[in-house]
Amino acid sequence: MELGLKDRVALVAASSSGLGLATAKAFAAEGAHVSICGRDQLRLARAHAEVNAVGPGDVLSVAVDIRDENAAAAWVQQTAETFGELDVVVTNSGGVPFGPIDSFTVADYREAIDANLLPHVAITLAATPLLKSRGWGRMLMIASESIRQPHPESGLSSVARLGLLGHMKGLVHALGPNGVTVNVLAPGFHRTPILDEQFGAAVDEELAKVADRLPLGRIGDCADFGALATFLASEQAAYVTGTVFLADGGNTRGIG
Repeated sequence: MELGLKDRVALVAASSSGLGLATAKAFAAEGAHVSICGRDQLRLARAHAEVNAVGPGDVLSVAVDIRDENAAAAWVQQTAETFGELDVVVTNSGGVPFGPIDSFTVADYREAIDANLLPHVAITLAATPLLKSRGWGRMLMIASESIRQPHPESGLSSVARLGLLGHMKGLVHALGPNGVTVNVLAPGFHRTPILDEQFGAAVDEELAKVADRLPLGRIGDCADFGALATFLASEQAAYVTGTVFLADGGNTRGIG
C-alpha cells in the first residue's frame, strides 16, 4: 500500500529508543524525512544511524529535554527550518514509576504530569501554526493503554496521561478545518528497554507471564507499532481523527 509519506517531514519525540525509535524508523522506511530527539547524546547518535540506514530521506537528530518547553518548541522550529516544512508530529514521553496509587505523594503526581503530559502539550502547540499553514498534517500522541483501563500498579501513569484526551479533542476542532488529523496511540506491553529495566534479570520470565494472558499470546513488536503510526499518518487515514487506538494485544478487551 502506498501511504503517501515519501518526502513528508515527520518529527518524532523521545525517539532514541523503544517505541519512539521504532516509529521514526517506520517513517524513514516510507521515504519520509525524519527529525528525532533524545537526552542521551550517545544513544541519540546510535538512533540517528539506525533511522538513517532504513530509508532514503534525511535525518535530523537533536539533543533535547522535552520537559523544557522552550527547548521542545525550538526543536519543532528547527525541524521546520531544516526541511522547509513540517507534516507529521508524533509526541512521546518517558515512563512513570509503577506502584499502588496510594504510595505516591502529590509531588510525585506533579512530576508525572510535568514529564508525561506537558511535553505533548508544548510540542503540539509549537507545531500547530506550522501545520495550519500547510493545510495538511497529522498529529499522533503516544500514551498508554492505561488511559483506557488503569492497572493496579499504573495509576500514576493514568492520571498523567488522561489529560492527553482532553488536549487531543481540543486540537481536533482547532486543526480539523486545516486538514490536520489528531489521534492518540495507546500501546500495551511491547518489548522495549523500559521493560528490560523494569523487570531486570527476570524480564523474559515476567514477559512470558504477560503474554500468557493476552489473546494474541505474545508481547508487542515495536515494528508493528511503527506500522500503525505510519498508517494513521497516511493519505488513507485522512478521515480518521479524534480517536484513541489501542495497540495492546487485547489486554483491555471488553472494557467499556
